[in-house]
Amino acid sequence: MPQEQAAGERRVAATPASVTKLQRTGIEVAVAAGAGAAARFTDDDYTSAGARIADPSAVGDAEVVARVAPPTLDEVAELAAGTVLLSFVAPHRHLDVVTALAEQGVTTLAMELVPRISRAQAIDALSSQANISGYRAVITAAYELDKYFPLFMTAAGTIKPATMVVLGAGVAGLQAVATGRRLGAVVKVSDIRAAAKQEVASLGGTFIDIPSDEDLTGEGGYAKEAGEDFLTRQRRILTEHLSSAHAAITTAQIPGRPAPLLLTAEMVEAMPAGAVVIDLAAADGGNCELTETERVVEHHGVRVFPGHELASMMPSEASAMYGNNIAAFVELFVTEGSLQLDLEDEVVAGAMLTHDGEVVHERTAELLRGEGR
Repeated sequence: MPQEQAAGERRVAATPASVTKLQRTGIEVAVAAGAGAAARFTDDDYTSAGARIADPSAVGDAEVVARVAPPTLDEVAELAAGTVLLSFVAPHRHLDVVTALAEQGVTTLAMELVPRISRAQAIDALSSQANISGYRAVITAAYELDKYFPLFMTAAGTIKPATMVVLGAGVAGLQAVATGRRLGAVVKVSDIRAAAKQEVASLGGTFIDIPSDEDLTGEGGYAKEAGEDFLTRQRRILTEHLSSAHAAITTAQIPGRPAPLLLTAEMVEAMPAGAVVIDLAAADGGNCELTETERVVEHHGVRVFPGHELASMMPSEASAMYGNNIAAFVELFVTEGSLQLDLEDEVVAGAMLTHDGEVVHERTAELLRGEGR
C-alpha cells in the first residue's frame, strides 16, 4: 500500500484491521512508511497487525497494489508489468492515466466499476464512501447554516425547523435524508427514479413528484440521463421547493459521465439568503452550475460548497470501510498466497479497466476513440 499523494486525500487503502483480513489469504502485506498517518494509523499499528513497513520504492516489487485516489502518470510508471492495481481511477476524467496503465501492462481493477450485484456488496466502495459523504454533507450544512436545524419551542418563542432539499436518492442521498431527519430538519427529496419514493418515505423524507412518461431507472439501479423536456419540468418544480429551502444537498451522478446539471444559477438565486448548497458531485463537474472544486462560491447570499472530498474528512472510518472493500476484493482472486485472477468472474470482469496491454472497459475505450462524449 503506497502513500496517497493527492491533495486533500487522507484515506488509505488498508487499515491495521484489514491487514489482518488480507493476511488470511496468505499474502504478505507491505505498507509504505507513514502511509496511514493522515488517517490516524501509525507504522507501529500496522506492524502489530503483521504488516511490513516498506520504502515507497518497493511498490515496483508488489504483485497487488491497493490505493484510494487515481494514480498519477509518475505513479503508474513505478508499477511493474503484470501488477494488479485496485484503486479508484475515474477513467472518464483521467484518460491519459488509463492509457498509461494499459501501456505499462497493469491489470487495473477500478473500484468505481465494481458491478452492483448481491455478491459484490462487500466490495462496493462507491456505496461505502457515499454513505460517509451523505452524512458529512448534512453535518457540514448544519454547521455552516446560520439557523437551527430542529424545531425549538421555548418561552422566548418558537423556532421553525430548517428545510433541506436532497437531489438524488442513492446511497449518499438516503444517508443525507436520514441524517437530516435525525437533526430535526424538514427533508424533501427529488430523484428521477420512481422506485426511490418508498425508500425516501421510510426515512421520513417527503418525495418531490416530477411527472415523467418514461422509466428513468438505468442499469445497476442508477438513474439514466433524462431528456431536456423532463429536465425543464424538473427545474421548474424544484425551484418552487428551493425557494423555501435553507440547505440543498446534491448527490446525482452517472457512472463514467459528467454529473447532470440540476441546479442552475437562477435556481440558486431563488433560495433564501444565507442558504447553503453542498455539491457531492463536484469532481464530475457538479450538479450545481456554480460549483467550483477548489473554493466556496457565494452567489446572491447563497454559499455553494464542493463536497467531493467529504469522505476524506472522516479518514479513519472511511479507510476502515474502504479497507474492508479492498480485502473482500482480494479474497476473490488470491488463494493461499497465490494470485489466481479469474477473468470470467462477473465481479472481476465488471471492474476490469485495463489488462494485458489493452483498455478492456468498453465505455472507456469509446472515450479514448473519441466516441460517446
